[in-house]
Amino acid sequence: MTSATERPETPAASVPHRPKARLIATDLDGTLLRDDKSVSDRTVAALDAAERAGIEVFFVTGRPARWMDVVSAHVHGHGLAICGNGAAVVDLHDGSGGHRFVKVRELRREDALDVVRLLREAAPGTSFAVERTGGLHHEPTYPPLHLEPGESVAPAEKLLAEDSDNATQPILKVLAFHPEIAPDDFLVVAREAVRGQVEITRSSPSALLEISGPGVSKASTLELCCAERGITPEEVVAFGDMPNDIEMLSWAGRSYAMGNAHPDVLAAASGRTVANNEDGVAVVIERILSEQQDQPDRQSRPDH
Repeated sequence: MTSATERPETPAASVPHRPKARLIATDLDGTLLRDDKSVSDRTVAALDAAERAGIEVFFVTGRPARWMDVVSAHVHGHGLAICGNGAAVVDLHDGSGGHRFVKVRELRREDALDVVRLLREAAPGTSFAVERTGGLHHEPTYPPLHLEPGESVAPAEKLLAEDSDNATQPILKVLAFHPEIAPDDFLVVAREAVRGQVEITRSSPSALLEISGPGVSKASTLELCCAERGITPEEVVAFGDMPNDIEMLSWAGRSYAMGNAHPDVLAAASGRTVANNEDGVAVVIERILSEQQDQPDRQSRPDH
């Protein structure tokens, strides 16, 4: 899909005032993780080196908190991750199987019901799942895309009812699946149907849409976390591969699309690295650390 080499950037030496990187924000599936869902030794070493150099690392993913075991052993310092496409900030300090919700940006029940109604009208045959802080709940026709049994199985309208068994748990997102429509086409149909009432994106190779509350995205929650730390967008380096990464890549001062990225992601990012299976995130981190180590020397040299 793309070249195996990085897109050329303006050399750092000719941009003396570019801020140093203070935070790395990376997607997981198709980005940091290899296709077998492993984190390579090279990537682990690069993340560790970044943290030791004073650069915070945030995992920013569409995954729910309960699926973060794959990287829980690699959290440093703050131990926080942004999950559910920005719907939750989670503390992973407790390690495998342990997490604590630090911030929740929920989808209102009324908005979720409206979206279900609108998508049933716009794309008959759509099936739904509801992701709450306590787990996944889905319709009988919703496919077992991740081989994960639902906490409860019922029509979406019942799952979202005020008197449902899980009504006290905040809704993080609604998932919508269509068995026939092409993934990108389904995204267009859904966005036209809801007309900005909520945020709709996708990260799966199948026609599976992820629906969050208005204004909730990886970018907006990352912006909140950065503001709490006094970190500007120019000091953030972001990585991603799918449409749910586009806002984050556009917001960050430096952003990289993976060599395996969706065409729209390649267009949104300011740079390009090699594919996830070739440790594209580590390649860039290593270069950034080398540049920043040399930066004081370059700045102290007299002009000629």
